[in-house]
Amino acid sequence: MSKVARIPITNVYMDGDYTGRLLIGPHQKPMNVILDTGSSALALDGHKYQPDTAGGDKLTDLAQTASYGDGSSWTGAVINTSVAVGTGALQVSLPGANVAIAYDASANMFAGADGILGLAYAPLDNAYKMPGPTWPKKYTAAQVRAGASQDIAPYLTQLAGADVVSDKVSFYTKRSFVHAGGGGIDDPLNQGWMVVGGGEESNDLYTGAFQTVKVLADDWYNTNLKSIRVGTTTPIHIPARGPKGMPSNSIVDSGTNSLNLGPTLLKAIIGKFNSEQQALLTGSVLDGHFVAVSDLGNLQAWPALTFVMQGDTGDVTLTVTADNYWQVDTQKVGAAAAAITVGEPGLAILGLPLMNGYFTIFDGEADGGRGAIKFATRK
Repeated sequence: MSKVARIPITNVYMDGDYTGRLLIGPHQKPMNVILDTGSSALALDGHKYQPDTAGGDKLTDLAQTASYGDGSSWTGAVINTSVAVGTGALQVSLPGANVAIAYDASANMFAGADGILGLAYAPLDNAYKMPGPTWPKKYTAAQVRAGASQDIAPYLTQLAGADVVSDKVSFYTKRSFVHAGGGGIDDPLNQGWMVVGGGEESNDLYTGAFQTVKVLADDWYNTNLKSIRVGTTTPIHIPARGPKGMPSNSIVDSGTNSLNLGPTLLKAIIGKFNSEQQALLTGSVLDGHFVAVSDLGNLQAWPALTFVMQGDTGDVTLTVTADNYWQVDTQKVGAAAAAITVGEPGLAILGLPLMNGYFTIFDGEADGGRGAIKFATRK
């Protein structure tokens, strides 16, 4: 029977995005990495981890370069090294994992973290063959992209291939922005869990039955968002066709700490609130202003956002309550910000606010390897 590892996670180091600890290399060096279901590469900040070939790290002739939706990017050398997660008897260790050592990165790439762990699919984890070992030689991003491209197995796929754990990862989170005034990293609201290799067995983290959202393509966790309803107003129907180059109109992404919606859709949603609520949302979402918590009044009086998504057997209905799309006491006590951002037309990136009310399982093995996303109400 394969193991299931549970890892404590926090949103403090990346100002909202969650990170968890991996133990890397022959000396099991602790590295705090961003947890991102929207990408696949495992990359470490080359200023914080350097290969120890004498200890067992193996060099390769592969290099990687990657960029993300927020404009951050890195370029690095692929090595094979051991990666462990969890502690004690439930620790899961994988020798020979594909790890990129990022020797060049944008200033906003790793911030307070030591690297990034992509949890999506193999086609997103591409590398390029170089003329020789890629460490300590440093190829530029342009030189890397001129090499022969090939896909390499991402971390979760390697774990599953070694029969160590299932290709499955689950999240238990409470916030999408850091909660101020509660003790930072020691604040329970800023903490959570990532479960590697399972989820359903963690019944201390959720209640009730799971709803299963269908994954349409194994590019990202691509989903079909059918409609959004504000409170009891008329649903806003969403065209199934996504933007050019995307196989669907939405993805669910643990590495995005907002509901990132196209401008037309966002305008339609805000228009469903009452005039006072519209003014507060417009100020926060469109103008980037913080709002006084006292101005929000009773959050329970704000309407919930209902997301209707295509499921395996029928529609799945997921609710984002006001205490999840409004993050109170963020940046400072008494300030609030809407966890909603303006995105690309035709694409909804459904990030942490959708997940915060649920225990969420990203099951990469379901549906013949296409995957599925399961939601159950979190405890």
